[in-house]
Amino acid sequence: MDFRESETIEIKSIVTDGIKKEVVAFANSEGGTLYVGVADDGTVLGVDDGDKRIRQMAGMIRDSIKPDVTMFVHFETIACDEKNIVAVEVQRGTNRPYYLAKNGLCPKGVFVRRGTLSFPASDIAIRSMIKETDGDSYESMRSLFQSLSFHDAKDEFSNRQVGFGEKPMQTLGLVSSDGLFTNLGLLLSDQCPFTMKIAVFENSLGTVFLDRREFSGSLFRQLNETFEYINLNNCTHATFDKLLRLDKKDYPDVAVREALLNSMVHRDYTYYASTLCNIYPDRIEFVSIGGLLPGIVLDDVLLGLSVCRNPKLANVFYRLRLIEAYGTGLRKILASYAGASVKPEFLATGNAFKVMLPNCNAMQVASPEVLPSSHEAEERAVLDYLRNHKAIGRKDAEKLIGQGQTAAGRVLKGLVDKGLLVKVGSGRITKYAVQSSAGNDI
Repeated sequence: MDFRESETIEIKSIVTDGIKKEVVAFANSEGGTLYVGVADDGTVLGVDDGDKRIRQMAGMIRDSIKPDVTMFVHFETIACDEKNIVAVEVQRGTNRPYYLAKNGLCPKGVFVRRGTLSFPASDIAIRSMIKETDGDSYESMRSLFQSLSFHDAKDEFSNRQVGFGEKPMQTLGLVSSDGLFTNLGLLLSDQCPFTMKIAVFENSLGTVFLDRREFSGSLFRQLNETFEYINLNNCTHATFDKLLRLDKKDYPDVAVREALLNSMVHRDYTYYASTLCNIYPDRIEFVSIGGLLPGIVLDDVLLGLSVCRNPKLANVFYRLRLIEAYGTGLRKILASYAGASVKPEFLATGNAFKVMLPNCNAMQVASPEVLPSSHEAEERAVLDYLRNHKAIGRKDAEKLIGQGQTAAGRVLKGLVDKGLLVKVGSGRITKYAVQSSAGNDI
């Protein structure tokens, strides 16, 4: 028998640790046969005890290669030139990529066969094998990142009195059948690579930044921190009907909550880009990556049709009572603006989805009818500033309107006289806040 190495044949003189790499490469490629007891030049050397070597290699392969590849490996002792050699036949596996457990699901652990050699697979090749084996569903694919922790997830599940552990993680899809973390597990882990970026703008054109933040970590952490930050910028304004005081937030809490959840649950996580939240004086915009699924149009979604891109992620949020099982999010947003003079808007492109929430108080606070024409620009500047700050002092007002102490004081007093601002404190610590903030700590 002529022994020559090729894309499907590998020869080894003795049992070595390198055999595991060759088995991984064959299982990830088109299969092949490994002959043990043959020199590099093809000379038959034989093995001392074929059964013993088979048991040795079977144990190595069983304990060192993940996922379990043993069902695709067959051992046989062959008599050749009056000596015994061992043939290890490896079939192409169905649960690729296979990898050396000690090195993990990465190039130094995953090998493929090319010509007469076994090479580390590239990240692209590994992703391709995962997609081919696991399908197109991103959240169900085995994650390339396996060193994950779940402190935020454990807290969230505990706070909502839902069990979290090995069995629930498998049931919900955070862990695959072979014990590896999936991409869903990655999204809910503390190491989630996706982020939420928030920008607060001074004007409606978005040309001047007031603040920029980026929230990272588990989607649960991003959800909570983003909502809290938006809430800080969601001012409450007061109007009066005779003696009855009516408080109204710039944005209904329900609308903010549903828009934020929608941007996380339905985005396309195959793109490594941040979800965006832009806060303007007159609106908030949530922009998530990934348009509507093929065959679905915006009118379908507004009617309540629910076709979820990430059903397992949606199921986790449903179990935690963060969302409802059916597509009611956009309808809730619309319902929260019932009776308002402004309405939310939705825009879907091929690669993005935007929810625009208008500021319910924008027209009321900056209405020309309540501002004297002589100081209109200065008063508008102060009111715009207070949409993103709890209070303003006189020196702040001087810098804001670019005038001196007397002019700034006149502007602030005018707004107090009109009932739009209230004076808090006295002397050097005097501050001015929107009427609804009067009872809050400054």
